[in-house]
Amino acid sequence: MPELDDDAVDAAIEGELRLLDPAVRRSPELLGALLHPDYFEFGASGRRRDRASIIAELGATREPGVRPLTVSRMKGVRLGPGLVHLTFDTDINGACAHRSSLWRQGVEGWLLYFHQGTPFSR
Repeated sequence: MPELDDDAVDAAIEGELRLLDPAVRRSPELLGALLHPDYFEFGASGRRRDRASIIAELGATREPGVRPLTVSRMKGVRLGPGLVHLTFDTDINGACAHRSSLWRQGVEGWLLYFHQGTPFSR
């Protein structure tokens, strides 16, 4: 069923790109609407954060959020019904990270369940 795979991957990529939008990241409502209730991450900083802490931290950010962000090599694969794994790289002012996200489909749509960022040097 490649068509279903494409639709699932496209939906996860769309959600991931919304999460990278500074306006979404600063809004607890918009950000929370994309995060699974059991969401957690291992950030590129090395810290483990859960849904509540990431919403509070990003919602408290007062920066305009216009730092140059480059996303590259984003691709995804459907792991099973309602589960997509995305991988991509980000570069924020020279701080590069390999990124991995698991997206789960539920009654509320596609939600980010887990994310990990691993720093790397070019």
